[in-house]
Amino acid sequence: MKTIKAGIVGGAGYTGGEMLRLLVNHPSVEIAFVHSNSNAGNLISDVHTDLLGDTDLRFTAELSSEIDVLFLCVGHGDAKKFLDANPIAEGIKIVDLSQDFRLKANAGADWVYGLPELNRERIKAASYIANPGCFATCIQLALLPLAAKGLINSEVHINATTGSTGAGQSLSTTSHFSWRNNNLSIYKAFEHQHLNEIGESLSQLTPGFAEVLNFIPQRGDFTRGILAAVYLETELSEAAAQELYESYYADHVFTHVSKKNIDLKQVVNTNKGLVHVEKHGGKLFIISIIDNLLKGASGQAVQNMNLMFGLPESEGLRLKAAAF
Repeated sequence: MKTIKAGIVGGAGYTGGEMLRLLVNHPSVEIAFVHSNSNAGNLISDVHTDLLGDTDLRFTAELSSEIDVLFLCVGHGDAKKFLDANPIAEGIKIVDLSQDFRLKANAGADWVYGLPELNRERIKAASYIANPGCFATCIQLALLPLAAKGLINSEVHINATTGSTGAGQSLSTTSHFSWRNNNLSIYKAFEHQHLNEIGESLSQLTPGFAEVLNFIPQRGDFTRGILAAVYLETELSEAAAQELYESYYADHVFTHVSKKNIDLKQVVNTNKGLVHVEKHGGKLFIISIIDNLLKGASGQAVQNMNLMFGLPESEGLRLKAAAF
């Protein structure tokens, strides 16, 4: 297959940096341009210093139509503005990492929700992908096998903690080291925006889904990763739940079901999602973990690109966890 030419818009942030790290080493991709108005002319390795020695590319304020795929690594609300202001030539595939096209009300018929564990066959045929949110990915991996069998029949309780990179690179009070270090806080309790996309996915598998999702997001005192602790009432035994989850994810290359308890270091710096299930009385307890910048953002975007172009799903994404 010919080399895929990729453009990146918003290349100076965390997701843009991770996209560059992946694509610089992807055997089937050539980076055609990396767009950033604020850094135009600067060496990419001066902004993303981890890429020193890996690329001599510079940021540019110019766009080119000589590409096969465009990654939008911009803030929420900015992807739609960018596409309205810069019509993209027909035939160029788009993967948007913002939330602008994730919900059906905003997406229209052309956009496909890019969670391979839910929509892999649709992604293969798609031209426009709305990459899922990081919390949404982690929580959905915990719930999809149950929803596929119509087995979510009670309220779902979710407590999930994310690293500081989940807030993006722009400074805010809660992203300063002096505030975040040795600290833990809750935000957007019961109201997080990712609940909407999770609900739409569960409804796709369980038509008419109407159970309450009680979601308590937390800011953690670490850089990257998400751990979601989820429980609900069910009559499933632990053995039946284990079999259900193993069966659902059997042919998904990045999501694995562990019989042992799991921890974040197993997935940080990888595109993997790990899931663990336990039964406690009448409650099924599910732990789900991902790296928020990879499986929760840029890694999943590259996974989607691989599917769209008929490449092996894991190409360029076989990454070892930084486990120690």
